[in-house]
Amino acid sequence: MKKTRLKWMLAVFSLPLLLGFVPMPFPAGGQSGSDANSGIDVCNIYNSAFQHGEELTYKVYYNLNFVWVPAGEVVFRVNEVEEQFHYSVKGSTYSSYEWFFKVRDYYDTYVEKGSLLPSLSIRDVREGGYTLYDKVSFDQKKNTAFSTRGRAKDNIKENKEYKVDPCMHDLLSLIYYTRNLDFGKMYSGQKVPVKIFIDKEVWPLNMTYKGKVAEKSIKGLGKFNTIEFSPQVIEGEYFKEGSEMKMWATDDKNKIPLMIESPVAVGSVKVVLKSWKGLRNGMDARIED
Repeated sequence: MKKTRLKWMLAVFSLPLLLGFVPMPFPAGGQSGSDANSGIDVCNIYNSAFQHGEELTYKVYYNLNFVWVPAGEVVFRVNEVEEQFHYSVKGSTYSSYEWFFKVRDYYDTYVEKGSLLPSLSIRDVREGGYTLYDKVSFDQKKNTAFSTRGRAKDNIKENKEYKVDPCMHDLLSLIYYTRNLDFGKMYSGQKVPVKIFIDKEVWPLNMTYKGKVAEKSIKGLGKFNTIEFSPQVIEGEYFKEGSEMKMWATDDKNKIPLMIESPVAVGSVKVVLKSWKGLRNGMDARIED
């Protein structure tokens, strides 16, 4: 898969990709370490941001010729399975939008509770005429990822093991891990490297922390105190030169992504939190309904 295609999925419909680009410091080597800025062990972290039963629903809008069109929804869920958390995500376009581009994406990741590192990751993707089934088993001790991959679960084309960096994350595990980081020790303009394993390789990118934004209005939900980020995009087929993706999350213990804005070659995309339930902490960032 070309990087431009991955970015198109990221920017338009595959919200797990879009939300995945938040700060994640990585050690140079070994199985443990601390980030110089946060003082947090990058291979183990105490979860204080989410719990079993949390559910977040997002609405995806596409802008063409100055008109925002509701394109689809993405739902995130968290469940406990013995000593693991199971993250599940379903993304789908609205029926009124499917004449243009139909999406049915399913993501499932299992992580160890103590480290929030993934042991199993499954992607079942249907986007227009493109389909993909990719099941990745992580061995965090051996720094390997075994991928079973094909056009569908019953049409596997390859089975292969890959060497990965220590304490490797996938798309979903990175989202929930970083919700537990202390952003208060970062400065505005700080660039933070991020890494994920997807599509048979480790992806290194940069994310810029923009700082705190007070009283950010979110359509249908009110005003929030937020923290802002700017994930890196790759110029090319789907992104123009100078394009900048923006993301806002709640400035509280939940650190829930509230809104993402991303320009694309034709028009732009906006992803907005629609509803939440089962939060571990109060929505303290919300200051006005």
